Amino acid sequence: MDHDKFQGLIKKLYSTVSELEDMFPGRHFTPDGHMVGSIGECLVADAYGLKLKTASNKGFDAVTRDGKEVEIKATQSKSVAFRSEPGHAIVIKILPDGRFEEVYNGPGDLIWKQFAGKNVPSNGQFQISLNKLKELNQQVSDSIRVPRIA
Repeated sequence: MDHDKFQGLIKKLYSTVSELEDMFPGRHFTPDGHMVGSIGECLVADAYGLKLKTASNKGFDAVTRDGKEVEIKATQSKSVAFRSEPGHAIVIKILPDGRFEEVYNGPGDLIWKQFAGKNVPSNGQFQISLNKLKELNQQVSDSIRVPRIA
């Protein structure tokens, strides 16, 4: 994959969103749903050197060079949702200019423990705030994070 072309397209997409919102005050053109998930998965795969699996793969989205399965979550808001316990998770917040902030990069069990004893929500997804994930991220040793390469 052409890293520079990909980064340019993402920046162009978010620039277009900004221009549309300037043209139509009060209207929002922010990408959402599947588009944000796919953008996030591609941003993380590119930045961390991961191999993406087929979309909607159960339990993980990508694999590291040494075979570690990674669930990727991306948002533009204040929380993300999990249906099951991932082996490893990377959670990002996509910024308005198309760049991203790493919120969490660590073992999935640290996240999943937050849902212990709670009833499964009707939609089957447990929500967790980015603020809570930032707190949990501080407990993760650098030696077990997936290293960023780009």
